Amino acid sequence: MAREFKSMDGNSAAAYVSYAFTEVAGIYPITPSSPMADLVDQWSAQGRKNIFGTRVKVCEMQSEGGASGTMHGSLAAGALTTSYTASQGLLLMIPNMYKMAGELLPGVLHVSARTVATQALNIFGDHSDVMACRQTGFAMLAEGNVQEIMDLAPVAHLSAIKGRVPFLNFFDGFRTSHEVQKVACWDYADLADMCDMDAVQAFRDHSLNPERPSMRGSHENGDIFFQHREACNSFYDELPAIVEDYMHQINAKLGTNYELFNYYGAPDADRVIVAMGSFCDVAEEVIDYLNAHGEKVGLVKVRLYRPFVTSKFVAALPETVKKIAVLDRTKEPGSVGEPLYMDVLNALAIEGRSGITVVGGRYGMGSKEFNPTYIKAIYDNLSSAAPKNHFTVGINDDVTGTSLPIGEKIDAAPAGTISCKFYGLGSDGTVGANKNSIKIIGDHTDKFAQGYFEYDSKKSGGLTISHLRFGDTPIRSTYLIDSADFIACHNPSYVTKYDMLTDLKEGGTFLLNSHWTAEQMNEMLPAEMKRALAQKKAKFYNIDAIGIAAKVGMGNRTNTIMQAAFFKLAQVIPYEDADGYMKAAAKKSYAKKGDAVVKKNWDAIDAAIGGLVEIPVPAEWANATTGAVPVSAPATK
Repeated sequence: MAREFKSMDGNSAAAYVSYAFTEVAGIYPITPSSPMADLVDQWSAQGRKNIFGTRVKVCEMQSEGGASGTMHGSLAAGALTTSYTASQGLLLMIPNMYKMAGELLPGVLHVSARTVATQALNIFGDHSDVMACRQTGFAMLAEGNVQEIMDLAPVAHLSAIKGRVPFLNFFDGFRTSHEVQKVACWDYADLADMCDMDAVQAFRDHSLNPERPSMRGSHENGDIFFQHREACNSFYDELPAIVEDYMHQINAKLGTNYELFNYYGAPDADRVIVAMGSFCDVAEEVIDYLNAHGEKVGLVKVRLYRPFVTSKFVAALPETVKKIAVLDRTKEPGSVGEPLYMDVLNALAIEGRSGITVVGGRYGMGSKEFNPTYIKAIYDNLSSAAPKNHFTVGINDDVTGTSLPIGEKIDAAPAGTISCKFYGLGSDGTVGANKNSIKIIGDHTDKFAQGYFEYDSKKSGGLTISHLRFGDTPIRSTYLIDSADFIACHNPSYVTKYDMLTDLKEGGTFLLNSHWTAEQMNEMLPAEMKRALAQKKAKFYNIDAIGIAAKVGMGNRTNTIMQAAFFKLAQVIPYEDADGYMKAAAKKSYAKKGDAVVKKNWDAIDAAIGGLVEIPVPAEWANATTGAVPVSAPATK
């Protein structure tokens, strides 16, 4: 089946799929799920049709409680209904989630999983919100990257319709929701082909309608409530087979291998990690790296989390496994262990699989970074005679001693991957230009592209760090770049504020936007930066993007100039090709503003190349002790 490739983030992929199966969307925005609802609203306003040939009716409410109430009422009236949320917003939907599940209404919630505020607010990602919904009766389906969202989000909608159980479809907030990848998109005709239209009609026939009276919202006493509560058992017993069938239909169309639980790694692995979400991609990278170095490790990826099918989980484990580490991206204070850890213990006990040591760990809460080095530490822990249980990884817990020791940094990315970092100022256009670069490379070449954008919570006016990767194979590096071929600093004040060169590879390229001359660099750069440039044998370039922008009439908009400089220096694709693609993109973006605006952008692209200046790195910089004084904050008492 031929599919069109597009560059998009996880929220866009979920919105693209959900629109196909949605008749009514009850929405209320909350970070980081807002773009899903926004896109659905835009497409509806543009008249896009779903697979039923109708335009989605979008109802924006005044709270998440209102959005979930809309969802409940709309489903009861016989319209397939969807919503999008995260964190506290999801928690406000829980009362209605119980009702939707209890009444067997086939709604779908798409959740970009995000931290629930505890000792402090955190707008970033973990699984504490979705784990608070385990008892609601919603089925729960997890995806680990943007392509998986595109491929598997239909399973949530299709299974809800056929199985009459509502679904919570989730993926990691910011890490997956905002990560841009080149993905293969569904044709809506293929989605329609898989939809059970008889089940859709049965759902509509069961709606509240004066022509077909039925009772809803009744009150039951102790004489019958228990019996009716147990009456749903058969639906949950039958649901995994329905999910599995749709996964297999998708596999047949796409040539994929999606299962309720997928195993990756050595067939005779003795140590296995169990996890779900974006952790799984980076774990695959590390597994390839370790197994190539003579180890025997593996990973079980959990896709259908609720209902949790113990027999399918145990069947996914290699017979040789001796030790398992279960990774949870949430904390449940006071419990025996975190949710997935407890599910794995129960599954092994229920299925009679003994002789396996199981430990649990926590990682990535509040979008705390996790990378190949940390994952190797988890496998190293399993190698010990008595593996540490209830551990943490990614932090230094010097209070309660839960953290694992971290070994030497490893680079598990496949050969040929080009990694680039860009330091910008919130709202200066850096992030937008980098998204455009990904689109250019993703849409016009066979290369795979990935973009992740790191913001501080100040957003506009704060620091942004763009992480871009390009390669000839799918990119599984769901972590911040810590080994870069190219680093660009778009704001000259950052040279004394941030350590930008620790992650630069030996022989890598550093691009600085400043008005300084080569002679002034010795004075304007701090000693640490000069030492790094010399010791890493870096190629150092400067461009006065602010001056060029003023000269061509672009004001203070330097993003187009810096983008052109990136394409010239990074050589991800031939610059002659990139020049044409950039100019075509500028014409498409600014044609409505007139030819003069388009010409200014074209002039900026041309001027950027002439403005690039290579700065010689003196050998004596390797031992530099003088230069600009780094900014430092006074220590607090």
